[in-house]
Amino acid sequence: MFDALSDRLESAWKKLRGQDKISQSNIQDALREVRRALLEADVNLQVVKDFITEVETKAQGAEVISGVRPDQQFIKIVYDELVQVMGEENIPLAEVEGKTTVVLMAGLQGTGKTTATAKLALHLRKLNRSCLLVATDVYRPAAIDQLLTLGKQIDVPVFELGSDADPVEIARQGVERARAEGINTVIVDTAGRLQIDQEMMGELARIKSTIEPDETLLVVDSMTGQEAANLTRTFHDQIGITGAILTKLDGDSRGGAALSVRQISGAPIKFVGVGEKVEALQPFYPERMASRILGMGDVLTLVEKAQEEIDLADAEQMQAKILSAKFDFTDFLKQMRLLKNMGSLGGIMKMIPGMNKLSDDQLKQGETQLKRCEAMINSMTKQERHDPDLLSSSPSRRRRIAAGAGYREADVSKLVADFQKMRSLMQQMGQGNFPGMPGMFGGGNPLAANSPSAGWRGYPGGAAPAKKKKKEKKKKGFGTL
Repeated sequence: MFDALSDRLESAWKKLRGQDKISQSNIQDALREVRRALLEADVNLQVVKDFITEVETKAQGAEVISGVRPDQQFIKIVYDELVQVMGEENIPLAEVEGKTTVVLMAGLQGTGKTTATAKLALHLRKLNRSCLLVATDVYRPAAIDQLLTLGKQIDVPVFELGSDADPVEIARQGVERARAEGINTVIVDTAGRLQIDQEMMGELARIKSTIEPDETLLVVDSMTGQEAANLTRTFHDQIGITGAILTKLDGDSRGGAALSVRQISGAPIKFVGVGEKVEALQPFYPERMASRILGMGDVLTLVEKAQEEIDLADAEQMQAKILSAKFDFTDFLKQMRLLKNMGSLGGIMKMIPGMNKLSDDQLKQGETQLKRCEAMINSMTKQERHDPDLLSSSPSRRRRIAAGAGYREADVSKLVADFQKMRSLMQQMGQGNFPGMPGMFGGGNPLAANSPSAGWRGYPGGAAPAKKKKKEKKKKGFGTL
């Protein structure tokens, strides 16, 4: 996400490194790089012009802060302006107290509108808001079936009258049903078209006037760049929308849509889709997105994702196991699966400050090594998982596990040896000692391709102590999780 834009912006900071202060002369090269970065990210031209003007004005008028380098000060100014351009703050979905909240979904065909409808319903369910989905797309083949399938997957009811009914009547009856049953939020999925046409706009306008929605959300494909902003403005002018949902943001390395929509259309971005799974919908926070764009990570979103998956009692029990060296392969497997539930390894790592420099190849290698570890652990008996010492003293057991997992005995031996080292390390930490931090599952370079069990240097259930981080600087890998 935003990799190309992040790399481009970093070259702008370099223009100011080594300078004593920000001045009219030395800021021009940096501004030129920022302008080029935004244009290459397909940000709307007018947005780019206004952005550069604001940054230049604020940079030249900024007071020099003692102990802060000019490049750091410039980054802060760019960060503040990015937040400003994207809307300053998160605008949550409306909730009408004591009544059923009506949400109307709109958008072109192929933007992921129906999937986004289900994602939004699941998001609201997590907030303890009951939902009803209404299927009014009678034109696209299997659109109703798709929503029914998604509704069943997330355990949310779907109202439909078949493909022969009038979409306006379906919407009206669906909203009435939700109100009669006291459902908190009803989400109406409408038909998309391959392009904007008057027939589409007319039907959408009729549905809107009939159900009088509290929210009208436009679903746009972020991969279309600044065109997403132009589309949002067109819908806003003709229909009147209250916000946008950007889909496929995980595949957008540029960022033009996220940086253009609010300024061009006047409508805020309320949610972003960051994956194909129904769980992959996040509220849009401008300050967090600006932090990601500048390669600073997004710790708050990472913590929220972890809170959704982690049970506090389980976490405390796991911590006690780790610090008493009773942590076993079953616990480790549980931690790996927990990580998977939070999303892709690459997506998680990019949220950790300082990890934006990991290449796609490194992340793919890391994913591969995690799968190798999981395959070997799955090949163990319940007793072997519970007591790793059995494997240390039994070559025949290691050979059987290797054969079952499709790897070499040396791979299993290394997995067991590294696991034992980690347990010993954690036990010493529990006693107040902080020894050197060896790489977990991979020696000097945890991502080395020639290291069969490499790639996992994190410590399941906990993080490495801050005091020893400096010793790990030369090692390339995932750092601590």
